[in-house]
Amino acid sequence: MAVILKCKLERQVEIKSDGDVFHELFRYKPHHISTISPANIHGVDLHEDGKKKSAKEIVEAVDEETKTVTFKVIEGDLTELYKDFKVTVHVDTKGESNLVTWTFEYEKLNDEVEDPNTLMDFIINVTKDIETHHLK
Repeated sequence: MAVILKCKLERQVEIKSDGDVFHELFRYKPHHISTISPANIHGVDLHEDGKKKSAKEIVEAVDEETKTVTFKVIEGDLTELYKDFKVTVHVDTKGESNLVTWTFEYEKLNDEVEDPNTLMDFIINVTKDIETHHLK
């Protein structure tokens, strides 16, 4: 019996800051994130639990209508564990409530590779840093 290695991990965060501004940051100014969340992101290098991580990604798709940006990881530490790894950020702006949904779609290289829960926690922390920055 074959082991299914294609997976999806999704998490939502409610933000008080403007959802449109959040989407525009990932759409047009992702290079500003290292200024907003300097404890977590230094340029293209990710720092987590004291261990330096790196990822190189390309913008694979943008949907302005749904405020969705999809990135495809093409180099870095994630490629050592996953055959394919995509990150999608979707901002839902309805009235006072703004939801940021992060989705990871990935294919593990083998069945011993863990799901990227720690990375998702990291991304949620960066999201909160961005929210704090925009509420100032």
